[in-house]
This record gives sequence, structure tokens and C-alpha cells, in this order.
Amino acid sequence: MLRSLKRYLARPLVFLAAFLLPCLFGCSLKSAGIDYAPDNLPANGDCLVTASIADPITLIPIVASDSVSHELCSLLYNGLVRYDKDLNIIGDLCLSWEMSRDGGEITFILRDGVKWHDGAPFTAEDVLFTYQSLIDPKTKTAYSGDFNRIESFRVINPYKIKISYYSPFAPALSSWTMPIIPRHILQNEDLSLTKFARQPVGTGAYKFVKWITGQQIILKANEDYFKKRPYIDYYIYRVIPDPSTMFLELQAGGIDFMGLSPLQYKRQTQNDYFRACFNKYSYSSSGYTYLGYNLRDIKFKDKRVRQALDLAVDKQSIIDGALLGLGRICTGPFLPGSWAYNKDIIPRPRDITAALRLLAQAGWSDTDGDGVIDKDGVDFEFCLLINQGNNLREYAAQMIQQQLKEAGIVMRIKPMEWSVLLGEFINKKKFEAVLMGWGLSPDPDCLDIWHSSKTREGEFNFISYKNEEVDYLFDQGRLIIDRPARARVYHRIHSILHEEQPYMFLWVEDSLPIIHKRFKNIKPSLSGIRHNFTEWYVPEEQQKYGPRQKVLL
Repeated sequence: MLRSLKRYLARPLVFLAAFLLPCLFGCSLKSAGIDYAPDNLPANGDCLVTASIADPITLIPIVASDSVSHELCSLLYNGLVRYDKDLNIIGDLCLSWEMSRDGGEITFILRDGVKWHDGAPFTAEDVLFTYQSLIDPKTKTAYSGDFNRIESFRVINPYKIKISYYSPFAPALSSWTMPIIPRHILQNEDLSLTKFARQPVGTGAYKFVKWITGQQIILKANEDYFKKRPYIDYYIYRVIPDPSTMFLELQAGGIDFMGLSPLQYKRQTQNDYFRACFNKYSYSSSGYTYLGYNLRDIKFKDKRVRQALDLAVDKQSIIDGALLGLGRICTGPFLPGSWAYNKDIIPRPRDITAALRLLAQAGWSDTDGDGVIDKDGVDFEFCLLINQGNNLREYAAQMIQQQLKEAGIVMRIKPMEWSVLLGEFINKKKFEAVLMGWGLSPDPDCLDIWHSSKTREGEFNFISYKNEEVDYLFDQGRLIIDRPARARVYHRIHSILHEEQPYMFLWVEDSLPIIHKRFKNIKPSLSGIRHNFTEWYVPEEQQKYGPRQKVLL
């Protein structure tokens, strides 16, 4: 199941907010000059301050489609199952499950004794309510597809449910990583209007405390968490629209954890200060960046045009220039190295001559000698939407712009505030092309992005792609339990999408997180570094924020 849109947001700089937090906590700061190397006994306390350039859209997980919302929801809620550090599925709100041999039926045994943050008990009725909400046509969710496959949902007792599918459904188990929402609060609410979107109540390791729009969101450790109270007392997410300001905040101690840009990772953190105070990590991300076309636009209907655009852009030069080599070329919607990835797909090398030939076959050529190709008296021009504040994408867009110019194509770049970009242009299909990214789950089923039935407002096939064979293959991929047989289905999808180019697939970038050294027990793995966040701790003698912060909050 696809997880989220990568998203970034830009707002006017708010320097008061950017520097407010250290002042609030300044009275409880411990003395400087601590040696952060010793890894002493775990202790409760302290606060992790992180930042990004965007506010979340909503804190209701079943309607959230952006990465920031999902990041925060992952601390507030639980699914029935989750992925562990090695990307194996393990129980979360369920103690165990039993799946029929054909994959068409699952019986879940739920945990007894789990409580929502308001103290109400979690039961099977909450799971039923979440399912009913997901398939309700009034719910504006992009995740209904997995749950419309359910033929019957039976609550056997408060802690046992049995789910039957119309037919074998390969992603059935992974679909229940979907966070569960509380029936007792939401059963009479409109999910598109409820204040719950900004005042969530979950079962997760952290409780919601406060959301100051455009500034920060504060979460507090759940003392009654059914697994174990997280060590870190507070999780504070700050909105800092400008990445350079965010990096200055990192240096000044205003934040503890952020994702670095390639430039920051390779050049700006290679000094004694960062080596003494921070740990850096680097690993391949679970997502990719693409240039998506609005396929309802007449310019992009002919696949020869899209192939020509692909030929006109040198992806490796962008990876070398914008990402400083910290990434790899992407040729399709599956992650390189995964079993679904078709290794036979070779990236098209840049070839302007071949690009011009294809464009000419599609009727585009420079008939008036002005350097811009045209057709029926109209120049080939289009506008590429990008989200403000993402400097990497802005730089990459400029490189693409220059390379397309050599093919006689004019591409204008228009940065936009994220929520406006998503709500007013992408969802409503009011765009020509967009530079965005997808984060993906370990299961390769991304039907919601590519199936022709997923083009309604708010759904993920916003480019309006339609291919009957791809539809059929995605449907089939869900029915096949045998992995080698299923892999052949996705390899064929990969081949078709590379041929048709509904997206210009660009790159898979490296994740480059940096974290203050006082945080211990960080264990990099196949799934990254956040899989055991609730087990991170700061030894008492290294804690930065003391008990008084609770009063100040």
C-alpha cells in the first residue's frame, strides 16, 4: 500500500517561532561541554525537537496523504500490524493472526487492555468502525481500494475479528498497517470537518498536546502505552519553512533531528562541532521522485512526446549535480533492489537527436526558427509546479529546464505553497506537469497510483493514467500469493510504464538524517532508523531539557 505523498511547505519566515523554543527551554538547559559519547543507563526524560518545512494536512490517518501527517500519526496511532526493522510484518494492536492458505481470510486476535488516550478501551468495534469509514463513499480517502476487497467483516468478540475477502488478496495483511481510529469519538462525526483532525486521540506511544499552526506541534509520552512508555518525554515538531534557517537552528541547538540536504551532508557538517555533537546516517530512501504529466493535456497525450522528454533529460547529471551523487536513477514505480523491480529495464541515455526525431513524428518541430518547437502554430511550452522550500527539487527543476531547452521545449517553473499545490491544483487536476515524490511501503502493490479507477478528486492517480493491461495486471497482482509469480506481474507493469512514460521517473535519493549525539539506542536497519524510536533514550546526565519544561508547555 502506498504510504504517502512526500511534501514540503513554504511560508513566510517566522523568526520569533524559529527561535522561541530554545528560549522557552533555556531555563532548564544543562551546562554546556558535555561529552555525549558515553552511553550510560537508559532514563526517562528529555525532549526530541525535530523540524520540517510543512505543517501536516490532518492528524486523521485514514484521510492523510502527506508524509508529515503520516510521521506524526505513526506516533499517535497503531495499526493491527506493523513492519519491523527487517521489514517483516509483526503484531501491533493484534497479538496474533491466522491467514487461510489461499490468502482469502484472516482472523485477528486483538490485544486486551489497550486504552485510547482518553482512557476508553480499544476493542474490535474500533477496527470495524475504521473499516466502515474507509469504505464509506463520503470519506475522502485514497486508501479505500484495499478495504473494498473485503466480503465480510465479523466481530466474533471484543478481541477477535474474522475478515473474508472476495478472492485471495496478497496485500491483505500489510493493508492492516492502517492506523485504527476511535469509534467512540468519531462515530457521529464528518471526517472532513471534525475538529479531531487537529485534536487527535489515538492508542499510540505519544499523546497530542498542542498544535500552533505554522509553528509547532507538541506530543507527550503516553504513560499508559500498552507496550512500554517511551523514554523520551516530549516530541516536538517545528515548522521552519526555510531549509537554511532550519540548518542554522540545528547548529544553534534549536532542533535535534532533521533530514540533511546532500550539500549539508557532504560539506557543511564535516567539522569538529558536528562530529562532537551529532551522528549522521545515510541509506537509500523508500521512495522516488518523478515529473508527472497531466495526461488530459493534449501536449502529453502522445507517448512519443513523453518518451522524447525522457530522452532529453540526463538523470545522472541531476543526481550528480543536485544530489551530489547521493541517489540512483529510477526507471519505474518499484524500489531498486526489491523483488518487484525489473532489472532488465535500462534507463534511456540522453539523446537529443532521438528526442527531436520522436517529437517530429508527433508533429512537433521548429517551423519558424525561433528555437522552440511548435505544432499547429502553438509553441511547446508548459508549466512545472513544484513545492516551495524544497531547494533540491528547485535546483533539479532548473537543470531539467535547461536540458529541455536544448530540445526546443520551454518549461516554466512555478513554486507553490504545499497545501495550495495539493488542494487547489493537483487534486483538481489544474496543472500541466508537477515535480513530486512517492514514499512506498515494502509491498509493491501501488494500484491506487496507477489504476484507472483511482482518478477521482483526492485520489492518487491525479495524472489520469489509463492502460487496460496495467489495470488488469494490478488487479492480478493482488490475487497471486506466490511471490515469483507475483513478481512477474510487477516486472511487466514496470516494463509498460517505462515504455509509456506517464511519469518521467527521475531518482531514488538517499535519506540523510542527522541526530544529536545525546540520543542513544538508534539502530540503523533495512527500514531506516525510526523503527525503534520509542526505545531511544538520553542518559540522565546528558539530558538537555529538564522537568520544568512540563510547566512551560
